[in-house]
Amino acid sequence: MSGPGDPVLDALSPWLGRSTRDRPGVLLAVSGGPDSTALMHAAAILGRATGASVQVATVDHGLRAGSDAEAHAVGQAARSLGLVHAILPWSGPKPGTGLQDAARNARYALLAAQAEAIGAGLVLTAHTQDDQAETVLMRLAAGSGLAGLAGMRAERALAPGLRLGRPFLHLSKSALVAWCQARGIPYLRDPANVNPRFARARLRAAWPVLEREGLTPARLARLAARAARDEAALRSAAARALDTALLPGAATGAVLCLDGAALAALPDAVALRCLDLALSRAGGAPRRLERLEALVLESLLPALRRGAPIRRTLAGLLVAAEADGTVRFAPAPPRRRRAADAALAAGAPELLGNGDTPAYIGEVCTDGPEQPRGGSVLGVAHAKD
Repeated sequence: MSGPGDPVLDALSPWLGRSTRDRPGVLLAVSGGPDSTALMHAAAILGRATGASVQVATVDHGLRAGSDAEAHAVGQAARSLGLVHAILPWSGPKPGTGLQDAARNARYALLAAQAEAIGAGLVLTAHTQDDQAETVLMRLAAGSGLAGLAGMRAERALAPGLRLGRPFLHLSKSALVAWCQARGIPYLRDPANVNPRFARARLRAAWPVLEREGLTPARLARLAARAARDEAALRSAAARALDTALLPGAATGAVLCLDGAALAALPDAVALRCLDLALSRAGGAPRRLERLEALVLESLLPALRRGAPIRRTLAGLLVAAEADGTVRFAPAPPRRRRAADAALAAGAPELLGNGDTPAYIGEVCTDGPEQPRGGSVLGVAHAKD
Protein backbone atom coordinates (compact mmCIF):
# COMPACT_ATOMS: atom_id res chain seq x y z
CA MET A 1 0.00 0.00 0.00
CA SER A 2 3.03 2.25 0.26
CA GLY A 3 5.29 0.81 -2.40
CA PRO A 4 6.55 2.27 -5.67
CA GLY A 5 3.96 4.27 -7.57
CA ASP A 6 2.35 5.69 -4.43
CA PRO A 7 1.54 9.29 -5.50
CA VAL A 8 1.86 10.75 -2.00
CA LEU A 9 5.18 9.11 -1.21
CA ASP A 10 6.49 9.84 -4.68
CA ALA A 11 5.61 13.53 -4.28
CA LEU A 12 7.26 13.84 -0.88
CA SER A 13 10.36 11.71 -1.37
CA PRO A 14 12.50 14.25 -3.29
CA TRP A 15 11.94 16.87 -0.60
CA LEU A 16 13.11 14.66 2.26
CA GLY A 17 16.24 13.88 0.30
CA ARG A 18 17.31 17.52 0.41
CA SER A 19 19.57 18.80 3.14
CA THR A 20 22.22 21.41 3.81
CA ARG A 21 25.32 21.07 5.93
CA ASP A 22 24.29 23.85 8.33
CA ARG A 23 20.55 23.11 8.54
CA PRO A 24 19.84 19.49 7.56
CA GLY A 25 16.47 19.12 9.31
CA VAL A 26 12.95 19.26 7.86
CA LEU A 27 10.01 20.79 9.76
CA LEU A 28 6.47 19.71 8.85
CA ALA A 29 3.57 22.12 9.41
CA VAL A 30 0.71 19.87 10.52
CA SER A 31 -2.72 21.12 11.55
CA GLY A 32 -4.39 17.73 11.75
CA GLY A 33 -6.54 17.97 8.62
CA PRO A 34 -6.34 15.25 5.98
CA ASP A 35 -3.73 17.04 3.86
CA SER A 36 -1.19 17.68 6.60
CA THR A 37 -1.96 14.35 8.28
CA ALA A 38 -1.04 12.60 5.03
CA LEU A 39 2.14 14.70 4.94
CA MET A 40 3.08 13.61 8.47
CA HIS A 41 2.41 9.90 7.94
CA ALA A 42 4.17 9.86 4.56
CA ALA A 43 7.18 11.62 6.09
CA ALA A 44 7.29 9.04 8.88
CA ILE A 45 7.33 6.19 6.35
CA LEU A 46 10.03 7.79 4.23
CA GLY A 47 12.02 9.00 7.22
CA ARG A 48 12.35 5.48 8.55
CA ALA A 49 13.58 4.32 5.16
CA THR A 50 16.00 7.19 4.50
CA GLY A 51 17.03 8.41 7.93
CA ALA A 52 15.84 11.95 7.15
CA SER A 53 15.69 14.27 10.18
CA VAL A 54 12.00 15.22 10.41
CA GLN A 55 10.11 17.10 13.13
CA VAL A 56 6.52 18.33 13.34
CA ALA A 57 4.99 21.63 14.47
CA THR A 58 1.37 22.63 14.97
CA VAL A 59 0.45 26.31 15.19
CA ASP A 60 -2.35 26.91 17.66
CA HIS A 61 -3.91 30.19 16.62
CA GLY A 62 -6.21 30.17 19.65
CA LEU A 63 -9.12 31.46 17.60
CA ARG A 64 -11.74 28.94 18.67
CA ALA A 65 -12.53 26.64 21.55
CA GLY A 66 -10.85 23.29 21.32
CA SER A 67 -7.90 24.36 19.18
CA ASP A 68 -5.45 23.51 21.96
CA ALA A 69 -6.90 19.99 22.29
CA GLU A 70 -6.58 19.51 18.53
CA ALA A 71 -2.94 20.58 18.65
CA HIS A 72 -2.28 18.10 21.45
CA ALA A 73 -4.01 15.37 19.41
CA VAL A 74 -1.62 16.06 16.54
CA GLY A 75 1.24 15.81 19.00
CA GLN A 76 0.08 12.41 20.19
CA ALA A 77 -0.21 11.18 16.61
CA ALA A 78 3.26 12.50 15.77
CA ARG A 79 4.85 10.86 18.77
CA SER A 80 3.16 7.55 17.93
CA LEU A 81 5.04 7.74 14.63
CA GLY A 82 8.31 8.47 16.36
CA LEU A 83 8.35 12.14 15.40
CA VAL A 84 9.21 15.04 17.70
CA HIS A 85 6.32 17.51 17.92
CA ALA A 86 6.00 21.10 19.09
CA ILE A 87 2.93 23.27 19.63
CA LEU A 88 3.47 26.88 18.58
CA PRO A 89 0.84 29.17 20.17
CA TRP A 90 -0.10 32.46 18.55
CA SER A 91 -0.31 34.69 21.58
CA GLY A 92 -1.23 38.33 21.97
CA PRO A 93 -4.17 40.39 20.70
CA LYS A 94 -5.91 39.38 17.47
CA PRO A 95 -7.00 41.92 14.83
CA GLY A 96 -10.65 42.69 14.25
CA THR A 97 -10.24 42.67 10.48
CA GLY A 98 -8.01 40.69 8.15
CA LEU A 99 -7.92 37.90 10.71
CA GLN A 100 -6.86 35.03 8.46
CA ASP A 101 -4.21 37.18 6.80
CA ALA A 102 -2.78 38.04 10.20
CA ALA A 103 -3.00 34.39 11.22
CA ARG A 104 -1.07 33.40 8.12
CA ASN A 105 1.72 35.87 8.85
CA ALA A 106 1.90 34.72 12.47
CA ARG A 107 1.92 31.08 11.39
CA TYR A 108 4.92 31.48 9.11
CA ALA A 109 6.78 33.60 11.67
CA LEU A 110 6.29 30.89 14.27
CA LEU A 111 7.31 28.13 11.85
CA ALA A 112 10.41 30.06 10.81
CA ALA A 113 11.43 30.55 14.43
CA GLN A 114 10.89 26.87 15.19
CA ALA A 115 12.89 25.83 12.13
CA GLU A 116 15.74 28.05 13.27
CA ALA A 117 15.58 26.55 16.76
CA ILE A 118 15.83 22.94 15.55
CA GLY A 119 18.27 23.53 12.71
CA ALA A 120 15.83 22.89 9.88
CA GLY A 121 16.52 24.44 6.49
CA LEU A 122 13.19 23.38 5.01
CA VAL A 123 9.58 23.82 6.12
CA LEU A 124 7.01 21.68 4.33
CA THR A 125 3.28 22.37 4.14
CA ALA A 126 0.51 20.24 2.64
CA HIS A 127 -1.09 22.74 0.26
CA THR A 128 -2.93 20.97 -2.55
CA GLN A 129 -4.09 21.68 -6.07
CA ASP A 130 -7.46 22.70 -4.58
CA ASP A 131 -5.74 25.31 -2.42
CA GLN A 132 -3.90 26.58 -5.48
CA ALA A 133 -7.15 26.89 -7.45
CA GLU A 134 -8.79 28.82 -4.62
CA THR A 135 -5.82 31.15 -4.41
CA VAL A 136 -5.95 31.86 -8.15
CA LEU A 137 -9.67 32.59 -7.98
CA MET A 138 -9.22 34.94 -5.04
CA ARG A 139 -6.45 36.82 -6.79
CA LEU A 140 -8.44 36.97 -10.00
CA ALA A 141 -11.30 38.52 -8.05
CA ALA A 142 -8.88 41.07 -6.58
CA GLY A 143 -7.73 42.20 -10.03
CA SER A 144 -4.32 40.58 -10.04
CA GLY A 145 -1.71 40.58 -12.74
CA LEU A 146 0.36 37.60 -13.83
CA ALA A 147 2.38 37.26 -10.62
CA GLY A 148 -0.76 36.94 -8.53
CA LEU A 149 -2.38 34.53 -10.96
CA ALA A 150 0.74 32.38 -10.66
CA GLY A 151 -0.63 31.46 -7.24
CA MET A 152 1.49 29.69 -4.68
CA ARG A 153 4.97 28.58 -5.68
CA ALA A 154 6.06 25.02 -5.05
CA GLU A 155 9.07 26.49 -3.29
CA ARG A 156 10.05 29.90 -2.04
CA ALA A 157 12.21 31.64 0.54
CA LEU A 158 10.67 31.89 3.99
CA ALA A 159 13.55 33.51 5.86
CA PRO A 160 17.32 33.77 5.35
CA GLY A 161 18.66 30.23 5.00
CA LEU A 162 15.16 28.74 5.15
CA ARG A 163 12.97 27.46 2.30
CA LEU A 164 9.26 26.71 2.25
CA GLY A 165 8.18 23.71 0.15
CA ARG A 166 4.79 22.45 -0.99
CA PRO A 167 5.27 18.87 -2.22
CA PHE A 168 1.54 18.21 -2.74
CA LEU A 169 0.70 21.29 -4.80
CA HIS A 170 -0.01 19.11 -7.86
CA LEU A 171 -2.19 16.61 -5.96
CA SER A 172 -5.91 16.98 -5.34
CA LYS A 173 -7.28 17.13 -1.83
CA SER A 174 -9.43 14.09 -2.60
CA ALA A 175 -6.28 12.09 -3.36
CA LEU A 176 -4.88 12.87 0.09
CA VAL A 177 -8.19 12.13 1.80
CA ALA A 178 -8.35 8.79 -0.02
CA TRP A 179 -4.74 8.05 0.97
CA CYS A 180 -5.58 8.54 4.64
CA GLN A 181 -8.82 6.59 4.43
CA ALA A 182 -7.17 3.65 2.69
CA ARG A 183 -4.76 3.37 5.62
CA GLY A 184 -7.31 3.99 8.35
CA ILE A 185 -5.56 7.20 9.39
CA PRO A 186 -7.86 9.54 11.35
CA TYR A 187 -7.79 13.27 10.72
CA LEU A 188 -9.51 16.43 11.91
CA ARG A 189 -12.02 18.63 10.11
CA ASP A 190 -11.60 22.40 10.49
CA PRO A 191 -15.02 24.12 10.84
CA ALA A 192 -13.52 27.26 9.28
CA ASN A 193 -13.44 25.39 5.97
CA VAL A 194 -17.23 25.68 5.72
CA ASN A 195 -17.71 28.98 7.57
CA PRO A 196 -19.25 31.47 5.09
CA ARG A 197 -17.51 34.29 6.95
CA PHE A 198 -14.37 33.33 5.06
CA ALA A 199 -13.91 33.85 1.33
CA ARG A 200 -12.32 30.46 0.76
CA ALA A 201 -15.32 28.74 2.32
CA ARG A 202 -17.65 30.70 0.06
CA LEU A 203 -15.59 29.64 -2.95
CA ARG A 204 -15.74 26.00 -1.91
CA ALA A 205 -19.51 26.22 -1.85
CA ALA A 206 -19.43 27.54 -5.43
CA TRP A 207 -17.20 24.79 -6.86
CA PRO A 208 -20.02 22.59 -8.20
CA VAL A 209 -21.32 25.48 -10.33
CA LEU A 210 -17.85 26.53 -11.48
CA GLU A 211 -16.84 22.99 -12.43
CA ARG A 212 -20.00 22.54 -14.52
CA GLU A 213 -18.76 25.51 -16.57
CA GLY A 214 -15.33 23.93 -16.96
CA LEU A 215 -13.58 26.01 -14.31
CA THR A 216 -11.95 23.08 -12.53
CA PRO A 217 -9.12 23.16 -9.98
CA ALA A 218 -6.88 21.38 -12.46
CA ARG A 219 -7.43 24.05 -15.12
CA LEU A 220 -6.87 26.87 -12.63
CA ALA A 221 -3.67 25.19 -11.48
CA ARG A 222 -2.59 24.99 -15.12
CA LEU A 223 -3.31 28.72 -15.45
CA ALA A 224 -1.13 29.34 -12.39
CA ALA A 225 1.75 27.38 -13.91
CA ARG A 226 1.51 29.30 -17.17
CA ALA A 227 1.27 32.65 -15.40
CA ALA A 228 4.31 31.77 -13.28
CA ARG A 229 6.28 30.85 -16.41
CA ASP A 230 5.43 34.10 -18.19
CA GLU A 231 5.92 36.25 -15.10
CA ALA A 232 9.37 34.75 -14.55
CA ALA A 233 10.35 35.68 -18.10
CA LEU A 234 9.09 39.25 -17.66
CA ARG A 235 10.85 39.63 -14.32
CA SER A 236 14.08 38.34 -15.81
CA ALA A 237 13.81 40.81 -18.68
CA ALA A 238 13.07 43.59 -16.19
CA ALA A 239 16.12 42.71 -14.09
CA ARG A 240 18.35 42.84 -17.17
CA ALA A 241 16.77 46.14 -18.20
CA LEU A 242 17.42 47.62 -14.76
CA ASP A 243 21.08 46.61 -14.93
CA THR A 244 21.34 48.29 -18.34
CA ALA A 245 19.52 51.47 -17.28
CA LEU A 246 21.34 51.91 -13.98
CA LEU A 247 23.62 54.96 -14.01
CA PRO A 248 26.85 54.85 -12.00
CA GLY A 249 27.04 57.25 -9.08
CA ALA A 250 23.72 58.64 -7.87
CA ALA A 251 23.13 62.38 -8.15
CA THR A 252 23.20 64.53 -5.04
CA GLY A 253 20.40 63.47 -2.70
CA ALA A 254 19.41 60.52 -4.90
CA VAL A 255 19.45 56.87 -3.91
CA LEU A 256 19.32 55.58 -7.48
CA CYS A 257 19.54 57.06 -10.98
CA LEU A 258 18.38 55.44 -14.22
CA ASP A 259 18.76 56.22 -17.91
CA GLY A 260 15.30 57.46 -18.90
CA ALA A 261 15.88 56.82 -22.61
CA ALA A 262 16.55 53.15 -21.88
CA LEU A 263 13.36 52.95 -19.82
CA ALA A 264 11.29 54.69 -22.48
CA ALA A 265 12.37 52.13 -25.07
CA LEU A 266 11.08 49.18 -23.04
CA PRO A 267 7.72 47.45 -23.61
CA ASP A 268 5.27 48.66 -20.98
CA ALA A 269 5.07 45.30 -19.16
CA VAL A 270 8.86 45.16 -18.80
CA ALA A 271 9.16 48.84 -17.87
CA LEU A 272 6.53 48.42 -15.17
CA ARG A 273 8.47 45.59 -13.58
CA CYS A 274 11.78 47.37 -14.05
CA LEU A 275 10.53 50.43 -12.16
CA ASP A 276 9.07 48.16 -9.47
CA LEU A 277 12.49 46.55 -9.00
CA ALA A 278 14.09 50.00 -8.89
CA LEU A 279 11.67 51.17 -6.20
CA SER A 280 12.50 48.12 -4.10
CA ARG A 281 16.24 48.62 -4.58
CA ALA A 282 15.85 52.25 -3.55
CA GLY A 283 14.11 51.21 -0.32
CA GLY A 284 10.50 51.92 -1.29
CA ALA A 285 7.65 50.73 0.92
CA PRO A 286 5.15 48.08 -0.24
CA ARG A 287 2.89 49.56 -2.86
CA ARG A 288 -0.33 48.86 -4.69
CA LEU A 289 -0.21 47.78 -8.31
CA GLU A 290 -2.75 50.35 -9.42
CA ARG A 291 -0.56 53.13 -8.01
CA LEU A 292 2.54 51.71 -9.61
CA GLU A 293 0.69 51.59 -12.93
CA ALA A 294 -0.43 55.21 -12.49
CA LEU A 295 3.15 56.29 -11.85
CA VAL A 296 4.81 54.30 -14.63
CA LEU A 297 2.22 53.99 -17.38
CA GLU A 298 0.28 57.23 -16.94
CA SER A 299 3.02 59.62 -15.83
CA LEU A 300 6.65 58.54 -16.07
CA LEU A 301 6.82 56.73 -19.42
CA PRO A 302 4.72 59.32 -21.29
CA ALA A 303 6.91 62.09 -19.86
CA LEU A 304 10.12 60.31 -20.83
CA ARG A 305 8.86 59.61 -24.33
CA ARG A 306 8.02 63.28 -24.94
CA GLY A 307 11.07 64.62 -23.08
CA ALA A 308 9.18 66.39 -20.32
CA PRO A 309 10.36 66.54 -16.68
CA ILE A 310 8.00 65.33 -13.93
CA ARG A 311 8.08 64.72 -10.18
CA ARG A 312 5.93 62.10 -8.45
CA THR A 313 5.97 60.34 -5.08
CA LEU A 314 5.27 56.68 -4.39
CA ALA A 315 6.16 54.27 -1.59
CA GLY A 316 7.97 56.96 0.39
CA LEU A 317 10.18 57.93 -2.56
CA LEU A 318 10.37 60.91 -4.87
CA VAL A 319 10.61 59.74 -8.49
CA ALA A 320 11.77 62.56 -10.76
CA ALA A 321 12.39 62.58 -14.50
CA GLU A 322 14.86 65.36 -15.13
CA ALA A 323 15.18 67.52 -18.23
CA ASP A 324 18.25 65.55 -19.34
CA GLY A 325 16.27 62.29 -19.27
CA THR A 326 17.70 60.98 -16.01
CA VAL A 327 15.22 59.31 -13.65
CA ARG A 328 16.15 59.98 -10.03
CA PHE A 329 14.91 58.13 -6.94
CA ALA A 330 15.29 59.98 -3.63
CA PRO A 331 13.56 60.00 -0.24
CA ALA A 332 10.27 61.83 -0.48
CA PRO A 333 9.95 65.11 1.40
CA PRO A 334 9.27 64.27 5.08
CA ARG A 335 5.63 65.33 5.09
CA ARG A 336 4.73 63.36 1.97
CA ARG A 337 6.81 60.40 3.05
CA ARG A 338 4.96 60.06 6.35
CA ALA A 339 1.62 60.11 4.54
CA ALA A 340 2.78 57.63 1.93
CA ASP A 341 4.18 55.22 4.49
CA ALA A 342 0.99 55.35 6.56
CA ALA A 343 -1.25 54.84 3.56
CA LEU A 344 0.71 52.23 1.67
CA ALA A 345 2.39 50.05 4.28
CA ALA A 346 3.10 49.51 7.91
CA GLY A 347 6.56 48.27 6.97
CA ALA A 348 8.16 45.52 4.92
CA PRO A 349 7.48 41.99 6.19
CA GLU A 350 10.30 40.35 8.11
CA LEU A 351 9.87 37.01 6.39
CA LEU A 352 11.10 37.04 2.82
CA GLY A 353 8.15 34.97 1.68
CA ASN A 354 5.41 37.29 2.92
CA GLY A 355 5.58 39.29 -0.28
CA ASP A 356 4.85 36.14 -2.25
CA THR A 357 1.21 36.32 -1.26
CA PRO A 358 -0.54 38.80 -3.50
CA ALA A 359 2.56 39.82 -5.49
CA TYR A 360 0.86 41.05 -8.61
CA ILE A 361 3.95 42.69 -10.06
CA GLY A 362 6.72 42.27 -7.54
CA GLU A 363 7.40 40.83 -4.14
CA VAL A 364 5.93 43.80 -2.30
CA CYS A 365 3.34 45.10 -4.75
CA THR A 366 -0.33 44.46 -4.01
CA ASP A 367 -3.63 45.40 -5.51
CA GLY A 368 -7.33 44.78 -5.09
CA PRO A 369 -10.20 46.35 -3.14
CA GLU A 370 -9.25 48.51 -0.19
CA GLN A 371 -11.39 46.53 2.26
CA PRO A 372 -13.18 43.56 0.71
CA ARG A 373 -15.25 41.12 2.69
CA GLY A 374 -12.88 39.62 5.18
CA GLY A 375 -11.01 42.85 5.85
CA SER A 376 -7.68 42.57 4.03
CA VAL A 377 -6.39 43.28 0.55
CA LEU A 378 -7.51 39.82 -0.55
CA GLY A 379 -10.01 39.11 2.16
CA VAL A 380 -8.72 35.79 3.46
CA ALA A 381 -7.41 34.60 0.13
CA HIS A 382 -3.83 34.37 1.16
CA ALA A 383 -4.40 32.72 4.51
CA LYS A 384 -3.39 29.53 2.73
CA ASP A 385 -0.24 30.86 1.11
